[in-house]
Amino acid sequence: MALPFARWWNLCRWGTKRCGFAVREARRGVSFKLEEKTAHSSLALFRGDTGVKYGLVGLEPTKVALNVERFREWAVVLADSAVTSGRHYWEVTVNRSQQFRIGVADVDISRDSCVGVDDRSWVFSYAQRKWHSMLANEKAPIEGIGQPEKVGLLLDYEAKTLSLVDVSQVSVIHTLQTDFRGPVVPAFALWDGELLTHSGLEVPEGL
Repeated sequence: MALPFARWWNLCRWGTKRCGFAVREARRGVSFKLEEKTAHSSLALFRGDTGVKYGLVGLEPTKVALNVERFREWAVVLADSAVTSGRHYWEVTVNRSQQFRIGVADVDISRDSCVGVDDRSWVFSYAQRKWHSMLANEKAPIEGIGQPEKVGLLLDYEAKTLSLVDVSQVSVIHTLQTDFRGPVVPAFALWDGELLTHSGLEVPEGL
């Protein structure tokens, strides 16, 4: 029996909204916080574990909870959400930091290592007012971006790429080819100042 037109129209409108919502959700990137149990003793988390700051002296190792997941040698912290598929975008606000690395790493990367020095992490490094991409301790210079206030990262798991994004221009500055072999997590290393993360964002149009 045919539905009355009014009911049919309302069902169509409801379905469209549901479909539209699903499409928008599909574009939304991974939402994460920083995982305190992975943070090196010189790092402190703040603003609901979305920011990380470096301490010159750092916390006394004896005052930090023992955890095999904590980075022991380098000032690194990982996010708490892993990525296994899809395209994801997040941003990082840089506050008074002149030396840091941002990118992704295998979830089980060695806690005695630093991101960017092996083939299990892929990062963009900022130091001495210059940007580089890093993989297995090999650096490649990146031009076209100066001292940052905020930068974006675009991860395409299936395409195996990680891109550094100019937030002001909404454009890709540099793309790093990756070789993911399993789940990866956003990763951060910091030697001064603060970084604040912004996740759960939609992939900007045009990227």
